[in-house]
Amino acid sequence: MADRKGIVQISEIANGVLDPVLARRAGINTMLLGMWDEIAGPDFAECTRPEKIKWPRRSVQDDAFVPGTLTIACEGARALFLVHSQDQLVQRLNSVFGFPAIDRIKIVQKPVSDRRQRAKPERKLPPEQQQRLNDLVSGIEDDKLRAALSRLGKGVLGKSPQRG
Repeated sequence: MADRKGIVQISEIANGVLDPVLARRAGINTMLLGMWDEIAGPDFAECTRPEKIKWPRRSVQDDAFVPGTLTIACEGARALFLVHSQDQLVQRLNSVFGFPAIDRIKIVQKPVSDRRQRAKPERKLPPEQQQRLNDLVSGIEDDKLRAALSRLGKGVLGKSPQRG
């Protein structure tokens, strides 16, 4: 077994630098961000992101811990489904924290997809249809517009005929 003395993983350094910044600015840590896909579950992992935890102000005399509110960014219509699942999400969050740290969720609708979606393979057209499409878009001077219309044309022409 090798001695780890003097060896530090980059993730440990990054977490050591990021956690105080995240805690100060958003009330969250890298553990929460790293486990988010598991916490959110397969229905919400791709369309949500934890934004911040807002802890209520406490007076100096108040010793009791008061749970916070987690703000979650959610894409579009998925927010409605998230509203209906928020009790389960609060339970999962608190089980990760090990105590009732969160009692409410605030949902804000905004784009969160930073993961690039896989490009669909380009459709192949029969040579006569490809030539017809090339002829149709050949008069367009703008390269980007011509390429976009060509992709659209491949999508339209490449669809299989409707069965009745």
